[in-house]
Amino acid sequence: MHKQLVEKISDNWQLAKLKIEQWKAKGDTIVFTNGCFDLLHPGHVDYLYNAKSLGDRLIVGLNSDSSVSELKGPSRPIQDEKARAFIMASLGCTDLIVIFNEETPLELISLLKPDILVKGGDYKVEDIVGYTIVQENGGKVLTLDFLPGYSTSAIEKKIRNS
Repeated sequence: MHKQLVEKISDNWQLAKLKIEQWKAKGDTIVFTNGCFDLLHPGHVDYLYNAKSLGDRLIVGLNSDSSVSELKGPSRPIQDEKARAFIMASLGCTDLIVIFNEETPLELISLLKPDILVKGGDYKVEDIVGYTIVQENGGKVLTLDFLPGYSTSAIEKKIRNS
């Protein structure tokens, strides 16, 4: 795997925190989002580039394999976390991919303290995990609209029915 991409992936939260603190010390605005990103599709890419446009650095909290299975069921993930992280790291808009095992990224958000927390438009801002932490630290919590017509579940269904 390409070294430059592997360096954008971390399961060590303390190292991730250190990197983010260095970026913040340079004045960079840190944007955080999270998800499973099992089968990357145009909707994901559009969403991630829009998230990046809100700041200088985009951090993606990536659900681990066990976390995806808990959330989505035993048939998921379709791709393992290493593959998903590598693909996410290849996007020009991502600066750091941090893998987490928990059902939600609450602990990770608490540690990293992003300036901006972003989720898809299917969430109410005040219901987003980490809302209170980001608000209390002077940050913003925002939602972004999805590109219509794309979903991992729909792609998975199409594949399984073929």
